[in-house]
Amino acid sequence: MGVVEAFRTAFGADPETVWHAPGRVNLIGEHTDYNDGFVLPFAVPWGVTAAVSPRGDRTIRLRSLQSPSAEPVTIARHEDAEGWTRYVVGVFAMLGDQVPGADIVVDGDVPQGAGLSSSAALEVSVAGALNDLHGLGMSPMEVALLSQRAENDFVGMPCGIMDQAASALCQEGTALFLDCRSLGSRTIPLDLAAHGLRILIIDTQVHHEHAGGEYAKRRAECESAARKLGVAALRDVTDLAGALDRLRGDERRRTMHVVTENHRVEALVGLLRAGAITEIGALLNASHLSLRDQYEVSSPELDVAVEAALRGGARGARMTGGGFGGSAIALVAEDRLDSVKESVAAAYAERSWKAPRFLPAVPGPGARRLGSS
Repeated sequence: MGVVEAFRTAFGADPETVWHAPGRVNLIGEHTDYNDGFVLPFAVPWGVTAAVSPRGDRTIRLRSLQSPSAEPVTIARHEDAEGWTRYVVGVFAMLGDQVPGADIVVDGDVPQGAGLSSSAALEVSVAGALNDLHGLGMSPMEVALLSQRAENDFVGMPCGIMDQAASALCQEGTALFLDCRSLGSRTIPLDLAAHGLRILIIDTQVHHEHAGGEYAKRRAECESAARKLGVAALRDVTDLAGALDRLRGDERRRTMHVVTENHRVEALVGLLRAGAITEIGALLNASHLSLRDQYEVSSPELDVAVEAALRGGARGARMTGGGFGGSAIALVAEDRLDSVKESVAAAYAERSWKAPRFLPAVPGPGARRLGSS
């Protein structure tokens, strides 16, 4: 059942607007966004579609096609939201009196648990629809910022701006180079096919339960290190050797990763702009080693995926996303795709792990209106 038909079945009328927002994969720049640094994500072909009509009261009625129940969830008070509905209701909470309630049906095809940011896609699709319906005049970046506040302040996840910005701003065939402090951005061509290359997402199908708490811990460690160094954020460290001399333990390691990862983002952007996409593999490899050893957010499943992909002939590979499971990405020549997949699958089988899932990563468009009744 399509989202419009499901809306008609649930609410007895066609939706007034339908919006789609994609998930994302990050080419490079991990755990730099909440340190005011640089990131380079692109939108994936999968996302969340929201069919929406406004109501005359403050009630929000929600149905997800991924939910086993065909009955909408009715939320009269924001604080009554639970589970996935918090991401939607959080958007309403951030808009306050600017919007009334709404009837909403959502349908998503972002692979669950793969670290491709289905939550940001859900937030941005709903925020885009409400912006459209009520003529709020928000720019794509303002939609992203509103969605981030919903996740930070309502859901309680202290994420940076990357996921929502990628969902709202990305363009087809490009990556988004984003300065997470100034919020300045520009699109960077990512024409993989022209160079006979693919980016392969390797979904480990594993997500460790401590990921949320560890994410918040890493962010607190970075903020503590910045205070000790007398800078607003680790992005501002210009003398890395001097900074490392003043720090110890985890804070020292986190600082090393953030500062060097920002340099890797800028270097990779330079290679892409020069048309040297075939040369970016070493930067992907270095990013993974830093995330594994300095930021300590990898997992055995991610490490094995990266190592096996490289043995199978990938030009470069790294974990992507928050870590502790989720996905890795590999830069692969088209004629080595099968070899890389076979190498990773064999490495998982040797360990009696659940078989990984392989997904093609084609840079797609950002959030957009699909139509209305």
